[in-house]
Amino acid sequence: VVCLMTENPAPVVEERFISETGVAGQIADLVDAVIADLGFRLVCVRIMGREDQTVLIMAERADGTISIDDCEAISRQLSPLLDAADVMPRAYNLEISSPGIDRPLVRPSDFEDWAGHQAKIELTELLDGRRRFSGTLEGFEDGEVRLEVDLDQIGVQVIGLPVDLIGEARLVLTDELVRDSLRRSKKAEKAAHGAGDAPSAGEVGGHDEDAAGAPEEARDER
Repeated sequence: VVCLMTENPAPVVEERFISETGVAGQIADLVDAVIADLGFRLVCVRIMGREDQTVLIMAERADGTISIDDCEAISRQLSPLLDAADVMPRAYNLEISSPGIDRPLVRPSDFEDWAGHQAKIELTELLDGRRRFSGTLEGFEDGEVRLEVDLDQIGVQVIGLPVDLIGEARLVLTDELVRDSLRRSKKAEKAAHGAGDAPSAGEVGGHDEDAAGAPEEARDER
């Protein structure tokens, strides 16, 4: 039995600037508030495969961590909801997962939280003749993602990318990112234990420390 802390109100969840479309968008609309009520926040929804389809729902705590027990608890709440809504045209597998170390960036605060790390950003339209940018995150300011990039003719510059033009953004997997993710997870785990929460096995930035790159997840075949 997984015990969820329900005595405290669910935290206010910052809205995502990236929205799914089609069936994935319908699922996101259905599950967003439920995940928030459980004390987590939705990262993204993806539908994978053609014949044997998987509905992948990425979620996390406010501190960026999530455990296998958390994923299973979320799955138990969402499974009957999705079955009742009947949004999937055929049988599917439901998978609840952490966003992973090279995670999607879906909220303005993500760019602040992960400043100093490498990221790739793709825009929905051309900006100065380009749609794809990669560089070092410098935070978020005045509705723009600040990104240090190396421009061919100009050299290294910090540019602003309007958040409403971002179609996809994610961290780039580096050794420093892995180390930082582990440090953050250990700090969050110590804080949780200090507050009286029971230890959670494998809670390392949404990853098992002994299996880096393998996200925490719960699967449910529908």
